[in-house]
This record gives sequence, structure tokens and C-alpha cells, in this order.
Amino acid sequence: MKSQKDGKKYIADTLDTQGILRLIESIPSPKAEPFKMWLAQMGKERIDEDAYLEYCGFLKEEYNSKMSKEEIKKLRYQIADNYLKTVIDYKQDAERVLKYLKQKSFTLAIASTTNDHTIEIYKKENQNIINKANIEDIFTLVYSKGAVKELKLSPEIHYKILKELDVNKEECLIIEDSLIGVEAANNAGIEVATIYDKYSDFNREEINKLSQYQFKDYNQMLRYMKDELEDN
Repeated sequence: MKSQKDGKKYIADTLDTQGILRLIESIPSPKAEPFKMWLAQMGKERIDEDAYLEYCGFLKEEYNSKMSKEEIKKLRYQIADNYLKTVIDYKQDAERVLKYLKQKSFTLAIASTTNDHTIEIYKKENQNIINKANIEDIFTLVYSKGAVKELKLSPEIHYKILKELDVNKEECLIIEDSLIGVEAANNAGIEVATIYDKYSDFNREEINKLSQYQFKDYNQMLRYMKDELEDN
């Protein structure tokens, strides 16, 4: 390749987009890790989207639909969004627990693996949630799936909240209803209270073994909190 600066010819590598991405993946420096993580996330999202589109194509063929797979996919998301906006609600008495803790000056935070889009619907468009206990009024921090790199059993999201609020784990309590959530709390070294959920029945024994407190519903939890806080 001829240099425009000195007119001499030099040996140089040229890369297309695919080559650049492969080069980034091969760089051993820790400084390249953010790029690698971004590439991995983009690749996963692309695979997920393509796979779901193909699934919609399967539904089209299976049910002899006149809709294209793209139209089926669009309709599916419209139905899902409507469900998130109009059907999803707090579990019974959960808002009473939230308001009581807020009244007692506790700092509340959400640590969820739910995607950012869904959380925004809950905050801005779901009137069931907004009217009972508005997320933006009740919670100091709301961290969803996009806030962390590691999910499932990782305590990363809890560490992030501890750091942001500048509190010790001994000062915190996590409320969960699933085994994965309880295990993440345990991995963070934070005490956990569990609320009964029928969908976690097959993990009930392990959930009870790993959690410090167990409640059948939010009303029972509220009564326990009042007994503890108002007797002291």
C-alpha cells in the first residue's frame, strides 16, 4: 500500500467488517473486554430474534395462516405489550407492604432480570401498578436486565445496588419468590425473605432451606413487619 505521507509502499493488512470483529475477539488485552461483551450481546440478540422469527414461520405453516411470519411476530409483540399494560398487577397486598416500608423510611430498590422494555411499561403505562404503588415514587433504584452483564445466579446486580446506595449487605433484605432469586441472594451474602408462589412449588424444599424467612402471602409479611418494627 502506497503511503500518501511519504510516497513509499508498505505492507498493510486490510479488513472487512467480519475481519474487524474477528480481530477484536482475538485481542487478549483486558481493554478489549467491553467490546467483546458488546459483540457477544449483539450476537445473542440477533440469534434470539432470528430464532423467534423462524418459530413464527413454523406457526404460519402449522396453522395454515395467511399472515407472513413477520406479521405473526409483530402481532405477538402487540399482544404481549397489551398484556403487560393491562393485565399484569402486583400480587395481592404487595403494594401495602411497599407503602408501609416507604412510610417507615426504608430505602427500596428493584433488582430484576426483566428486560428494560417491560420495566418501562410497568413504570409508565401499566395503570394497575401506577395507581396502587407507582414504581417511580416507591423505589429509589430500579435495575433491570440491561444494568448487568451476568444474570441468573450471579450476585452482580445486588452488589451494584449495595455500591450505589453505599450500604452494607447486613443492612439489607431481599424479597424473592423463586429458587434462582434466592440463590442469587445467597451468593451475595444477603438475607432473603420468600413469598409463596405456586409456580415455585417444585423447588419449595430448597427455597425454604436457603431463605431466612418464609411467608405464605404479603399480608402475613406485613403483619410480621409491623410486629417487629412497632414493638421496638
